[in-house]
Amino acid sequence: LMGFFSTRTVPPPPPPPSNMDQVKEMVSEAPALVAVVVIVALYVVYVALSPPSKQVAALRKAKRMLVDCIRTNNCHPIMVRLAWHDSGTYDMKHKGLPWPSAGGAIGSIRYAKEIQAGPNAGLSKALAYLDPIKRECPEVSMADLIQMASATAIELAGGPKINMIYGRQDAEDSPEQSVPPFGLPDAFPEDPAAHLRWVFGKYDSMGDKEIVALSGAHTVGRAFKERSGAVDNGMGDKAATKYTCSAWSASGVEGSPNGMAGGKSWTPRWLKFDNSYFFLPGKEEPNDLVALPTDRVLEVDPGFKPFVDKYRADEGAFFADYAAAHKKLSELGSKFVPSGGIRI
Repeated sequence: LMGFFSTRTVPPPPPPPSNMDQVKEMVSEAPALVAVVVIVALYVVYVALSPPSKQVAALRKAKRMLVDCIRTNNCHPIMVRLAWHDSGTYDMKHKGLPWPSAGGAIGSIRYAKEIQAGPNAGLSKALAYLDPIKRECPEVSMADLIQMASATAIELAGGPKINMIYGRQDAEDSPEQSVPPFGLPDAFPEDPAAHLRWVFGKYDSMGDKEIVALSGAHTVGRAFKERSGAVDNGMGDKAATKYTCSAWSASGVEGSPNGMAGGKSWTPRWLKFDNSYFFLPGKEEPNDLVALPTDRVLEVDPGFKPFVDKYRADEGAFFADYAAAHKKLSELGSKFVPSGGIRI
């Protein structure tokens, strides 16, 4: 055994590659790497310079027309309400049924059963604003147009830019499962906190944070006697408050018109999207501003209050949470083609 081990020769390990060997290997691979980089760069340039698809071009045109419409008519609030009342019909207990049984952002609010129902009083005016845009952009579904109008209105009022996707398909009718009042929020429920959780509990992945954040959309808009019936203030200057009369600047920009006078707002600057709603100014000025039971409960309910405190202290946090919740709401029940949606 000793002889065996003493005579065995062990080959020396190969020398480590020299720096020159490494350089030669990199040089030999360089043409392939350069080719990949060039191909990727050319593809990026091609995509950037290629004309948009017909649908993308139509969506972009529709958004430009919406910007003009909203700025001309100061109709930001009613566009937000229209989109909410379309998507807010969603009920996840029906999502196992064939689309569009669960309701949602499917454009069904334009059908008589929904648009003529009590919760949607006054929203035919919003659809009338959209009619000429739909005629000019027939490739854009009504479901897309309604949700685009809402997101655009929020942004134009000074709110966050929402990461919207499009390509929603339109329902051919209001689903038979959708029954008035469509599960939409009530202004005077017996138990406001429980009611809000019931409404949002029908939606996918919505909790206390989303309830409070989306309630913050009341920073824009007004309630009308002729619409929700939640206030005694109707249309016109005679029924207006000091904040909804023609002499007041609802946007805070002097000389900027408010649109139709009347109604009762949640905040003094009801054409400006900010965090002022969370201070519940209606508690201090009940004759001129509204604070409904579903508003007041937010600052006392243990689940809601932390978010109210957060949004009072940090408008940026409110904007971030609102944008995420708005996007969720805008996609409830939607059927997208292509499945991943379209960004513009």
